[in-house]
Parts: sequence; C-alpha cells; structure tokens
Amino acid sequence: MPTLGQETIAKSRPARTARVLAMFTRVLPGEVTTALLMALNVFLLLAACYVIKPVRDGLILAMPRGAEFKAYLGGAIALSLLVIVPLYARVASQVRKVRLVVGVTLLFAAQLVLFFFASAVPALEQRIGLVFYAWVGVFNMMVVAQFWAFANDVYSEEQGRRLFPLVGLGASLGAVLGAAVPGLLARTVGVYPLLLVSAALLVGCACLTLTVHGREARARPALKDEVPRRDDESTGSFRIVSRHRYLVLIAAFTVLFTWVNTNGEFIIDVLLSRAASESVASGALDRAGSRAWTVAWKGQFFFGVNLLSLLLQALVASRIVRHGGVRAALLVFPLVALLDATMLTVAPLLLVVRIGKTLENAVDYSINNTARNLLWLPTTTAMKYQAKQAIDTFFVRLGDVTSALTVYVMWRAREITDVRWYAALNLVLSLAAAWLALRIVATDREDAPEEPSAGAARPRPA
Repeated sequence: MPTLGQETIAKSRPARTARVLAMFTRVLPGEVTTALLMALNVFLLLAACYVIKPVRDGLILAMPRGAEFKAYLGGAIALSLLVIVPLYARVASQVRKVRLVVGVTLLFAAQLVLFFFASAVPALEQRIGLVFYAWVGVFNMMVVAQFWAFANDVYSEEQGRRLFPLVGLGASLGAVLGAAVPGLLARTVGVYPLLLVSAALLVGCACLTLTVHGREARARPALKDEVPRRDDESTGSFRIVSRHRYLVLIAAFTVLFTWVNTNGEFIIDVLLSRAASESVASGALDRAGSRAWTVAWKGQFFFGVNLLSLLLQALVASRIVRHGGVRAALLVFPLVALLDATMLTVAPLLLVVRIGKTLENAVDYSINNTARNLLWLPTTTAMKYQAKQAIDTFFVRLGDVTSALTVYVMWRAREITDVRWYAALNLVLSLAAAWLALRIVATDREDAPEEPSAGAARPRPA
C-alpha cells in the first residue's frame, strides 16, 4: 500500500510535467496524461503515413509512364472518395465512435499486410504500384481526419484551444521521424517490409485510442460512446456539409488553400526543372548529375519544411491561438501565401520560391492545420465524424484536381509558361482564402446553439 509520501510524489508528477509543457501551451495537471497519449497517438499515425509515402512514389515511378499515371491518379482518388466517404458516413452513423476509429485503423493495418503478401506474387507485384498509390491517397487523408474527429470529441472547446497545439506537435514530430525511417531501413530490410512497419504503428494507434477513450469516459460522464440517435443529423457526409453555411465555408476554404498550395508546388517543379536543364546545357552537370542535384535539392527542401513546421508548432501555434484566437490562426496561411505569391510575381526565381514555399508549407502543416481542426470543436458528433471526413478528404483532393485543371488549361491549352501568371493567380486565390477565413469565424459566432454535443453548439443550417 503506497505511503503518504509516495502518494504526494505521484500527485506532484503531473504538476511538474505541466510546468514543462507550459513552454508549448497551458496544460492543467489533470490533463497531462491524456494530452501526452493523444500526442503519442498522432505521432505514431503520422509516422505510419510518412513511412510508406516514399514506397508509394517509388513503386509508381518505377513503372513505365509512372509519372504520367501519377498525375492522373489525383482525379481517380477524388472520384473514389465520392464513394468511400458516404460509406464511411453510413458506418459512422450506426456504430459506436471508439469502435469506428479503432476498427477503421485496424482495417487499414490489415490492408497493408495484404499489400505486403501481394508483393511476393510476381503477377501482382508488377501492377501493385498503381493500386497502392491510389490506396495511400485515401488512407493518409482518412486516418488523419478520423484522428482529429476523435480529438474534437475528447476535448471541450476551451480545452481544444489550449491542447490542440500540443497534440499537433506530436504530428509534426511523427512526420519528421516517419520521413527518416525509409532512408534508414529501405537498403537493409528492403522496400516492402516498410509496409509492415507502418501496419505495426497503426496497431499502436488503435491501442492508444482505446486507452484514451477508457480514461476520458471514466473521468467525464458527458463523453458517451453511444450509437447516434435516429433523429440525429446522420444523413450523410456531403448532405451535412451542404446544409450548414459554416461547413460550406470550411469546405470552400479547404479547396482554395489546397489549390494555392498545389499551384505553388507546380511553380517549384517548373523552376527546378529549368535550373537543372540549364546546368546540363551549360556543361556544369551531366544528366546523371542533374538528377542527383534535383533529388538532393528536394530532400533539403523537405527537410527545411519539416524542421520549420516543427518549430512553428512547438513555439508559435499555441501563442497565436491564445492571443489572437482561431481567426488569427486561420488567417496566417492566406497571408503567408499572399506574400509568397507577391514575391514570385516580382521575382520568379528558384531561391525566392524556395524561401516562400518553405515558409508557406511549414505554416500549412503547423498553424493552419491546428486552426482548421479547432474549427470543428463547436460542432455535433455527426459533423465531426461524417462531414469532417468529406471536407478533409474529398475537398482537399478537389483542390488538387482544380490545380491540375488550371495547369492543363494555362500550360497546355494556352501555352502560358511564365510562372508569374501562376503566382498572380495564387495572389488572387490567397485574398479569397483570407476573406473566407474571416467569414468562417464570423459565421461561427453568428450561429446560435440548437442541439448540444458534448457541450458544444451546432451551427445553423444555411
């Protein structure tokens, strides 16, 4: 039986940990354990996603016409989500929330194991690249959206504003570590065993989800794990989005910021390709050296983005939310993208786009990601688990598809090869995204409570 001194030490540990975590955000002693478990959960989840990301690209690019197929698959993924998201919504309206999250996570883990065994069959291995690329495009969006839906369910609005930046720090760390794993293991254990590594990480996520739910259900009677009532808003992901002005604005903002971001990636690829071609033409590099230089440039770029994202998540995100609220946090990405587009319009140089896109992507992965997930705190359970899946998967892919159509029309049909025109388009889109960010927060404040959902108000229908 613990002594009084031992009990005092045990009670003081969360308080000491809370003081350490104060450098990132304000955490109350009673919140420490769950917050760290949630951060660990999303750490493993993002690591699982990034472990297989290079496998996805490596498999499809090794195929004949792989780069061409890769460009087309964005549209195919968006179309597949039109079927998958409604199916997910139907299941979400009929099963308990924790079973939904754990079940879907384990289902994806099992599918990774199936891909691993399929790779041992020569006839299947030759064609696995296309299927696996499309599968990852669905997987890495659905599991992340699902985790944040669960986080929105666990925390109240006040807790979420304080603790989401800390949970997001786990995501940033997981992305950094997960991106490093393939380079360390691929040459020693091979490519396909990385699928089993990712599957094992997902099993860990499922266990942590059960642990967190068990802790919070005992501590908070309001957090119930019930099947949604038939009179609840369980009418399908896309229909829920269309019925609420607040959700329509979030969906539009999602399409716009993804469109801007993907346009920026195209500008990088164009300027990088031109720089490599000029090096070959001048005799500074041969073709093999040009490819190596391009790969090294991309690697340094991604490392810079991930490192800056980690720093912003750790030191800036919580402070912006604390002092400026969700409105300020949501405005950061459009304003940074506006600055990036303005600089590129004036000086379309590789160094300029590298600096601008490093900052833009880092802000997207940290502050913008935190802000967008905070938007779901004052919504119902059906919105969190159904509408959020539609917005965080289909509408993100819709932004990618819109960017691809933009490139096709301007680059191919109109033969507009000056990247300043694409930067100018991003300038206009960034202004529109900033306006939408302001409207989203204003709409949230205008909407009156209709039906409580774990203490949160539901936005009015449009």
